[in-house]
Amino acid sequence: MILLSDPRVSAVPVLECAEPLVELGPEFGPAGALVRSGVADRLAAARAALPAGLALRVQEGYRPVAEQRAIIASYAAEVAAAHPGASAAEHERLVSRFVAPVAVAPHVAGAAVDLTLTRSGGADLDMGTPIDATPEASGGRCYTASREIGTRARTLRAVLAGALGDAGLVNYPTEWWHWSYGDRYWALTTGAPAARYGPVGTTSPVAATSSCGASVLSGAGR
Repeated sequence: MILLSDPRVSAVPVLECAEPLVELGPEFGPAGALVRSGVADRLAAARAALPAGLALRVQEGYRPVAEQRAIIASYAAEVAAAHPGASAAEHERLVSRFVAPVAVAPHVAGAAVDLTLTRSGGADLDMGTPIDATPEASGGRCYTASREIGTRARTLRAVLAGALGDAGLVNYPTEWWHWSYGDRYWALTTGAPAARYGPVGTTSPVAATSSCGASVLSGAGR
């Protein structure tokens, strides 16, 4: 399993496409999450591919750097309490199961969504854990391939994975709800030569339609 703290992730170059952030419509729930336009297109394709009667509810998309850092700090403290003997390297690895380092964070790039399945126009379906359940709180049931959840939840996770995977998104395997497209993790796991999206604010996505530029940002994305 490749985690976001893996140095292979930060080594992926970024070929910024300058796609804008767009707000997802009410068909994806009330959050009005912001994502890159290419992500929005793929979510629309995934939604259309779901079995009749099912829909997607997106809880979160783009996340500002300050909020990412706050989540890191909070969860790092939780990990330190739960794993007091962990080395610094192991602590970083454990934290990255649930929250990504800022430089490679898919949410900071507008490339990721946290989402779940719902009945069309209805309540969320039981996916085995709530969105944002930590490995500690869920006993590992937040892992996408966990065998510690019921048959129905495993089936629903497979339905979600089929629709999103066919649309070109990739899952972070410690979080069944986290899917991304165009970020460094996506590039590494799909074999793409570069990521399409870097952190918003450092790469300044613009509203005009554009193709990938020639400038490559490599390393840790500072």
